[in-house]
Amino acid sequence: MNSRVLGMVNFGPVFRKPVLEEGSPFLSLRMTSADEKGFVEQWTAGPAQASVSGNLVYAHDGEYLFCAAEIPASERCRNLTRKTYLAAFELMDELGYPRLFRMWNYIPRINEDNADGLEIYRDFCAGRSEAFELYGRRRHLPMPAATGIGAQGGNIAFFFLSCRSGRVTFLENPRQMPAYTYPRQYGPRSPSFARATCVQHDALGVLNLYISGTASIIGHETVHRSDLMRQCDVTLENISLLIGRDNLIRHGIETPADLTLRDVDFIKVYVRHAEDIPAVRRRCREAFAPHANIQFLNVDICRSDLLVEIEGIITVPLRADGTQDGAGLKPRWLVHEETSDQ
Repeated sequence: MNSRVLGMVNFGPVFRKPVLEEGSPFLSLRMTSADEKGFVEQWTAGPAQASVSGNLVYAHDGEYLFCAAEIPASERCRNLTRKTYLAAFELMDELGYPRLFRMWNYIPRINEDNADGLEIYRDFCAGRSEAFELYGRRRHLPMPAATGIGAQGGNIAFFFLSCRSGRVTFLENPRQMPAYTYPRQYGPRSPSFARATCVQHDALGVLNLYISGTASIIGHETVHRSDLMRQCDVTLENISLLIGRDNLIRHGIETPADLTLRDVDFIKVYVRHAEDIPAVRRRCREAFAPHANIQFLNVDICRSDLLVEIEGIITVPLRADGTQDGAGLKPRWLVHEETSDQ
């Protein structure tokens, strides 16, 4: 069955592993309480073919691949993470979508310990890193923009986007150490992601900038522990520096105008403590454009001393007259009108 929907991800009160629903991949994450409004993130492109391979559920349209997977529950997730990631990389290779540009990882109990006393996030990072290393022995695979965040329940799950063509550039932040070079104090293996990915389609006249989950980190260290608003401000400053003209030029990216926080859309803001959401919402509404789509989610964050994390997407027309023949790949958000377990 062909559909223009590459994939859908439900951010709601119930976890369900990825399935094909009405011919498209569908993953339901437990990211809200039963009395909170959730939303569905829908990725659409050209007519897509969908299928299932093991625990990978995917669709592709000739230019983009969407794939979602569950990592089954276990006392230690390292080995299953490595196995599932490797299967995903091999699927990309088999189908011919080698340019991995964005990943999202949702990890329940992210700051708790596994059966060996190792934090679950660090356990996950070890398996992910091993998968990149093992696959990289056969084919070069740069680390994409990514988010690694908590969830309110269910199993570990991820979804990703890769493409067949287009110019893909991976960005780092000049005031942050690349995550994949973090010292061993953060675990046996470093996290595997870039700070952002730029996907440029000159034929369409458009550039998409996918900003990784960003937090109050300078160098490799958390700053302003226990100070919510200062963490929020550093996070916003980090994003501003990441997308600023100097950093884009440093990575060989040119845009018709300078990019600022007012250009960021489809913003997810992850907040550790529910009581902090109103203050974070006010600060974000001041920083981002009035028309920006923003969702606030109450979940744990990859470090126990981080209180807030922010991600987003920027779409930039490249032609002087502002015209474009397509929007690249960006989502559509469907906000639940009433609470539901769907």
